Amino acid sequence: MADTSATVEGRVVMITGAGQGIGRAYALSFAEAGAIPVIAEIDGAKGDAVAAEIAAAGGQALAIQTDVTDPASVKAAVATALDRYGRIDVLINNAAIFVTLGRQPFWEIDLEEWRAVMDVNITGCFICASAVSGAMREAGGGRIINISSSTVPQGIPGFTHYVTSKSALIGMTRCMARELGDANITVNAVLPGMIETEIENAGRNDVGRAAVIGHQSLQRQQEPMDMVGTLLFLSSPASGFMTGQSLCVDGGAAFI
Repeated sequence: MADTSATVEGRVVMITGAGQGIGRAYALSFAEAGAIPVIAEIDGAKGDAVAAEIAAAGGQALAIQTDVTDPASVKAAVATALDRYGRIDVLINNAAIFVTLGRQPFWEIDLEEWRAVMDVNITGCFICASAVSGAMREAGGGRIINISSSTVPQGIPGFTHYVTSKSALIGMTRCMARELGDANITVNAVLPGMIETEIENAGRNDVGRAAVIGHQSLQRQQEPMDMVGTLLFLSSPASGFMTGQSLCVDGGAAFI
């Protein structure tokens, strides 16, 4: 009989961009649930701080300075995690460029900014998934969770590069689910809404917040913890027969 437990106890969970914002919240929550977060963060000091926070609370964590756009950096991070724990059970592709982006029509987006967004938001996810897939195959299975965005089904204007990158991530999720299914590796996407964190957001103001909340079925500000239950489920045996799916966790702003 298949294991349908919802526990992540003891699972090694690599989370990109986990040194701040929602990634930090994911790392803290997984550690609290008994998992071992591997904090793959480009800012080494921030990654170390999150790992120290988890250790101070009695948990285990490993911080590795990682540039998701650099295949060599990602390969080294994966090797370090495998050397320490012997496996990577879950990859959460969370690192992304968004909060530094200002709202603007697509014809005014600088080409270098466009390329930077694509490099992190979609190519980085491709690099990370490619790097862990071999170890997951050898282990007999695994979980890959791609953090997309509910801006995709809504077609939010003013952030065409961001929305395009997150749309591509859904397509990539579906293709990877097909290609990795025979290895018992599930690949799913989660689409959050507008989440408030400690990071200052260049494109957000009170008027914008009110408009977003007013469009939601559940009319309150979304918080990082609103994402955690879905990620824990997708990382656990309970979701073992679910792959290639896109789940909106945005308070009912978008229905897909």
